[in-house]
Amino acid sequence: MATVILVRHGRTTANATGVLAGRTPGVELDQVGRDQASATGARLAVVPLAGVVSSPLDRCRQTAQFILDRQTGTPHAPVDVDLTECDYGSWQGRTLEELAKEKLWATVQSQPSAVTFPGGESMAAMQARSVAAIRRHDAAFEAEHGPGAVWVAVSHGDIIKSVLADALGMHLDMFQRINVGPASVSIVHYGTGRPTVMATNTDAGDLSWLSARPTADDAPVGGGAGHAAPPAR
Repeated sequence: MATVILVRHGRTTANATGVLAGRTPGVELDQVGRDQASATGARLAVVPLAGVVSSPLDRCRQTAQFILDRQTGTPHAPVDVDLTECDYGSWQGRTLEELAKEKLWATVQSQPSAVTFPGGESMAAMQARSVAAIRRHDAAFEAEHGPGAVWVAVSHGDIIKSVLADALGMHLDMFQRINVGPASVSIVHYGTGRPTVMATNTDAGDLSWLSARPTADDAPVGGGAGHAAPPAR
């Protein structure tokens, strides 16, 4: 199968002020977020991408554009509503400090599979639609570009955490153990038998190995030799 690079959007004005933006329109990258997204775009420039798919929210589309600006032959990033942020319902727009006092907060931390946000979406439904979207796009990119295809999905923290939890074989109730920072890169290869999580929450490091050859489906017993060292500069 193909390989997906999961990129969280860069920092936003809401992130910087501790507000749960959710699906609020008009939330954009701040200067730190633009710098983060630009650095991620530069980091991915060594990987010829088969495509970029984005959440429809502004912060993700802006981040996707920084990635596209460093690519050749990937003209635009189509949006997929199934990659959009969780619908936090009446929690949207409130500060995290205030939300931490809500009774539901403890359940979000310890048993997210039981959470439905008031007036919004359940976390289980969020995971189901985002995982299905990633797997659908992954299969489409492989069908069009072959098993060596590498593509990017630009989305949100909880969305990416839920996709990683699924790929790791973790119950959703464990997904708060995963951290996904702004503009971070995580990498999943969906093999014929099972997914392989190749990186999580990285913000530095050479990625040129992704364009070298298709990833093997079988895990090397003993850990294998790893990736080739980046060329000397």
